[in-house]
Amino acid sequence: MRTRRATAGAALATAAAGTLLATAGTTAPSPPPAPKPALTDEAVARAVDRLDRTVQDMMRRTGVPGVSVAVVHDDEVVHLKGFGVRRTGGSAAVDPDTVFQIASLSKPVSSTVVAGTLTGPDEWDRHVPLPGFSLKDPWVTGHVTTADLFSHRSGLPDHAGDLLEDLGYDQSYILDHLRLVPLTPFRASYAYTNFGLTAAAEAIARAKGTSWQKLSADTLFKPAGMTRTSTEFSAYTNSPDRAVTHVKNPDGTWSPRFVRDPDAQAPAGGVSSTARDMSRWLRLQLAGGTLDGKRIIPADTLARTHLPEIVSQPPANPAGRTGFYGLGWNVSYDDAGRLRLSHSGAFELGANTNVTMLPLERLGIVVLTNGAPVGLADAVALDFFDFAEHGKATADWLGLAGSLYEQMQDAARSPTDYSDPPAAARPAQDSAAYTGTYVSPYYGKATVTADDKGALTLALGPKPLRFPLAHYDGDTFSFETAGENAVGRTGVTFADGTLRVEYLDADHLGTFTEQ
Repeated sequence: MRTRRATAGAALATAAAGTLLATAGTTAPSPPPAPKPALTDEAVARAVDRLDRTVQDMMRRTGVPGVSVAVVHDDEVVHLKGFGVRRTGGSAAVDPDTVFQIASLSKPVSSTVVAGTLTGPDEWDRHVPLPGFSLKDPWVTGHVTTADLFSHRSGLPDHAGDLLEDLGYDQSYILDHLRLVPLTPFRASYAYTNFGLTAAAEAIARAKGTSWQKLSADTLFKPAGMTRTSTEFSAYTNSPDRAVTHVKNPDGTWSPRFVRDPDAQAPAGGVSSTARDMSRWLRLQLAGGTLDGKRIIPADTLARTHLPEIVSQPPANPAGRTGFYGLGWNVSYDDAGRLRLSHSGAFELGANTNVTMLPLERLGIVVLTNGAPVGLADAVALDFFDFAEHGKATADWLGLAGSLYEQMQDAARSPTDYSDPPAAARPAQDSAAYTGTYVSPYYGKATVTADDKGALTLALGPKPLRFPLAHYDGDTFSFETAGENAVGRTGVTFADGTLRVEYLDADHLGTFTEQ
């Protein structure tokens, strides 16, 4: 709470600022001039001409099996091409109509859908309730807006709900249980949250009396001629021209080993599309909501999605640049003061995508891949804009983007190497000391069973996923995590009738009590 002195001080400072402005008159400095377009058609053409070599070189360096790319400039699709194969071991080539899972590139697509349902930009700031969804603070629950949830400033912690999805819980369970998650300060903290955005989108659809899938199709996909775009996983799996997801093997090869069903977070990560369809969406974005002379999305509600809503990346030093998040978009400004919009999508189970736009230059690129994130999609976009602006690549963007993804993966791993128990490890108790049923209000039921040799298995989730436990030290065991948010081996510790799963406990919700 502010003290009276602090409140008075703030009032005096405000009054003083007003006096200075009032007395400055015409001597006040003018604002800097608005930036002007700086890219010539020739510069863009040179970057486009280089693009095929860039993609092919990065595919060679990484081994990513398939890529599809679209470039839009001045309302024209100036590049549209597929590279590589839909599935390793097969001969079916990727083409501009190959359907990819676009992962979190779904977010700016979804904000476009919502913009198409609103009558004015201020409607983003309305509270739209969603039955079955609430937050830990009742006041926040009653005041959180569509804009708050689409810009990740609701107070929900980073990726809240994602681990529930990994365990097999459906959307309704996940949204209902977000009420148990501790919150950071409302509208004052940024944390990327798939299910917060999902809740906002679903609330809009419910308010319109329809499903999110139908709202997306009726508002955007059908009017924009995005004939192969959907928010439903079944549409992706049923497509005959589909890019299968791949992960990298230890020997450097790539295999289609996993399937990622993102239906639970459809608005945040469940869209599938093609380079051709995404080029139409890029044209719509760069033309302020029109396409082929037809108004599809209101200009003002769409423009609101491009504005900064919260600081997402504070500058690391005085010379650093601040990053912002808008409504489904990363928002930044370059050295020339030009607005730059971008978003990446990444499924660890096998997809990586990127969209980047300079609206002032009416230039945008979308890159879709069927490989787990190693930086290719981001690097292709960064290299393209770098070459368009400078006539050369000023950095090894693939090396930089790839190392960033590696750092994020390493940071999620446990600091304990559970594959290497201590030399003086204490023995475990008899298996009967650990078996039983344990319950967490958030993660539900956990069951520990033993086979006839005493080997323990942990079962988690509504359709139990089973994880063999390996002894580490005393009453601590470990297992290999699985799913989109796998972090390698994680610890399981038994103590006083409880079971704590390390990687589930970041928000202190991963302790289960024996029943």
